[in-house]
Amino acid sequence: MTADMEAAAADSFTDLFKRRNKKHPFTDVGKPCANCDTSLEGPYCHACGQNADNHKRSIFHLVIEAIEGMFHLDGRLAQTLPLLFFRPGVLAKDYMEGRIVRHVPPFRTFLVALLLFIFAAEHAIHSVQHHAEEETHKRAEALATPQGRAAEAGRMRVEAAKDRDTRLKKAAEDRDAALAEAVKDRDEGLKDPDQDKATVQKAYQEAAAQASVDYKEEADEAQARYAKSLADADHLQNNPLAAKEILEADEKMRKKTADAIRGAKVTSVFDGDEVEAQANKFAEDATDTMTVGGVDIKTPTTTVAGHDAPDHGAAAEGAHGKEHWLKAGLIKALENPEYYMLVMFGWGHRLAVLLLPMLGLSLALVYVNKRQFYIYDHLIVATNLLSFAFLTNALGLVLPEAIRGFWFFLLMIWTPINLFQTLRGAYGSSIVGAVFKTLFVWTSTFFSFVVLLTGLLIFSLAQI
Repeated sequence: MTADMEAAAADSFTDLFKRRNKKHPFTDVGKPCANCDTSLEGPYCHACGQNADNHKRSIFHLVIEAIEGMFHLDGRLAQTLPLLFFRPGVLAKDYMEGRIVRHVPPFRTFLVALLLFIFAAEHAIHSVQHHAEEETHKRAEALATPQGRAAEAGRMRVEAAKDRDTRLKKAAEDRDAALAEAVKDRDEGLKDPDQDKATVQKAYQEAAAQASVDYKEEADEAQARYAKSLADADHLQNNPLAAKEILEADEKMRKKTADAIRGAKVTSVFDGDEVEAQANKFAEDATDTMTVGGVDIKTPTTTVAGHDAPDHGAAAEGAHGKEHWLKAGLIKALENPEYYMLVMFGWGHRLAVLLLPMLGLSLALVYVNKRQFYIYDHLIVATNLLSFAFLTNALGLVLPEAIRGFWFFLLMIWTPINLFQTLRGAYGSSIVGAVFKTLFVWTSTFFSFVVLLTGLLIFSLAQI
C-alpha cells in the first residue's frame, strides 16, 4: 500500500507544474491500467496509483521527473518545507502522532539536505580557490610590465611608511604610559613616610631608563622593518621575473612546509613538552618571507634544528622505522590539497550521519523523565533539526558574497530559535524549560560537531 501511495504522490509532483485553469474530463473509464490491467475508474488507478494519462511529456516535464526521481520529491514537499523552517514544532508533532502521509519522510529530507549541503560546500571551496587563482593571475599580469611593478612597488612603500608610523606611535605611547606610571609610583612613595626617599628615587630612575630602552628597541625594530620593506619594493620594481615568481609562490610555500614536516620528529607516544618545543621551533623557522607582488608570504625554511631537511628516503625513517602516519598524511595533504579535499568530502557525508544519534542522545537526556517519548521520536526530531541546519547553511554557501555574511549572522539567531520552537511544539515544554533545554542541546550539538569535524580532518589524513 505504501508503494502505491508513493507512486501516486510521484505522479502528482509533475501536476504541480501544469496549468490549473484547464480541466479535462476523464473519458477512459473502464480501460485497463497500463501498469496492472485494473479497470480504471478515474484519472489514477485505484489499485496501483499510476496516472492514467499517456505519459507523453515535454522536455520540461522530463527534467522535472528526473529531478523527482533523483531526490524522491513530490507534492508533499510544499507542505513540509514551510513547517520545517517556520513551524518546526508542528512538523515534529505530526511525525510523532502518525500524521505522516502529508509530509516528506523525515530521513529522506535529511539525506537530500545533507547532499545539497555537501554540493554547496564543495562549490564554495572551489569558488574561493578559483577566485584566489584569478587574483594571482591578475597580479602576475600586472607585474609582467615595468609600469605594473613600479605601481606595486609604490604601494609597498606607502604601506611600509604607514606601518612604520603606526609602530613608532605605539612605541611612544608605551613609553609615555610607562613614564607616567613611574612618576605616579614615585610620588606615592615620596608621600609615604615609611618609604626610603633614596630608594624611591632610584626605582623611578630605573623605570624611566627602562622605558627609554624599550622605546629605542621598538623604534629600531620599526625602522628596520621599514628599511627591509623599501629594499623589497626596490627589488620587486627591478625584478623582471616577479610575474613568474608569484605564480610559483603557492607551490613553493607548500613544498617548503612539507619539507619542514618531513624533518620534524613525530613519535607514537604523546609528549606535551616535545610537541610544544617542536611547534615553537617550527614557528621560529617560518621566517623566510617571499615578497612577490607586494604580498609577504612566510614560508618555513628547509632546515630543521640546524640541519638540512632530509630527503624522502631518510625522512621515511621515524621513531619506529616508518614514517608516522600523521606526518605522512600532512605531507601528502600539503603536496596535493585537491586530493585531500576530495577524500575529506568523500567521507564527510558518511560521518555526518553520526550527528543523528549524537543529537538524538542529547534530546533523550533532556527528556529522560518523559517516558511517552521513545528513541525513535527523538531521532525524528533530530532529522528535522539537522535538515533545517543543512538546508539553510547550503543556501548561505551559494549566496552572493555581498549578502553571505548577513545570512550566516541571521542563522546564528534563527537556528536556536528553530530549536526552541521544536522543543516547545514537539515535546510541549514550558517556555523556561525549553530555553534551558535549548541551551543544553545547542551546546552539546556544537561540541559534537567540532569533535566530528576534527575526527574527519584527522581520519582523512590517514586515508590519503
